[in-house]
Amino acid sequence: MTRYYATDPQALRLSVSAVVWRDRARRELLLMQRSDNAHWGLPGGYVEPGESVVQAAAREVREETGVQVEVGRLVGVYSDPAAMVIEYPDGRRVHAVNLCFEAEPIGAAGAPTTPDEALATGYFSIDALPEPLVPIHKVRIEDAVTGAGAVRVR
Repeated sequence: MTRYYATDPQALRLSVSAVVWRDRARRELLLMQRSDNAHWGLPGGYVEPGESVVQAAAREVREETGVQVEVGRLVGVYSDPAAMVIEYPDGRRVHAVNLCFEAEPIGAAGAPTTPDEALATGYFSIDALPEPLVPIHKVRIEDAVTGAGAVRVR
């Protein structure tokens, strides 16, 4: 099971995540339920060699949820090792530096191309988020909601 707030990282990786707003006025955002620990969270993942962070964010959302997005403003940069070291089921401990973006869906949703990564996906009101929620994603969602356009660095 993936464990958050791990210690003693073995690697450093650049990751991206996206707060995808279906209806910003109604404050509905896209979440996925992770298959490795059943927590709900933002779609995202690691940047691959040769792609930009914007390309990576759009790719990760599409792969995990089947939703095509237009990536927008940067919500924040998250790198505090006290919160950003993740231990994976195989024992790897990765210190992830995350760039979180806002995004909006464009076009019709398709089938996820990595269905083994998500148990479920859906849009949820900010006032009724499912539990358990990935702890490090709660902060990103709060920053997107309350940030008033400011980029947070944590």
